Amino acid sequence: MMVNIVQSYFDEFKTTLDQIEHFPIEQTIERLHQARLARQRIFIMGNGGSASTASHFVCDLAKNTRVPNYPDFRVIGLSDNIGLITAYANDEGYENIFVQQMASLIEEGDVVIGISTSGNSANVLQAIVHANEVGATTIGFTGFSAGQLGDMVDIHLHVPSDCIEQVEDIHLLFEHLITKALRERLDPNLMPFAAMTSTDNLVKRLSPNGT
Repeated sequence: MMVNIVQSYFDEFKTTLDQIEHFPIEQTIERLHQARLARQRIFIMGNGGSASTASHFVCDLAKNTRVPNYPDFRVIGLSDNIGLITAYANDEGYENIFVQQMASLIEEGDVVIGISTSGNSANVLQAIVHANEVGATTIGFTGFSAGQLGDMVDIHLHVPSDCIEQVEDIHLLFEHLITKALRERLDPNLMPFAAMTSTDNLVKRLSPNGT
């Protein structure tokens, strides 16, 4: 019986992986790469298991993408400061815990990543609304039917599964894939970032066709 349970989980997982669209993942890699070069902030958030994935993503972007001669990511985890989270939740409502942390820091051109298996987490949606209003790029990781989040973001990474464990598994896979791709696309032998006269020049230098 146990063997059947294990094999069934793996079989369902493989089937779900085969249905995932690759283009939004590629878009996310490119957008985060540009944010790195432009020194734009990246905010990441989620609740429960998605909070753990958000924290993991922050850790990996901050540490595992470092390449000599390039700027590090300016990444901020909105699920990590328990004192601030509980203060906002207690005084202004749990739905405001992310948007209030972000409000004094976010600027046009920054990136906001919301992770929600259901796509309906009220605090994630509130933050995405604000991010859209200020002109940030918004990215959503969802599962199930994608909820409201899927239609609110600029880039939507969707896991077509109703199994919450597998949705969370694949969200973590997404962040590992993205981190690895961001690290490996840079050539540490190129001219140091500090020596470039503008970020635009460096972006141009790194683009596939040189334009």
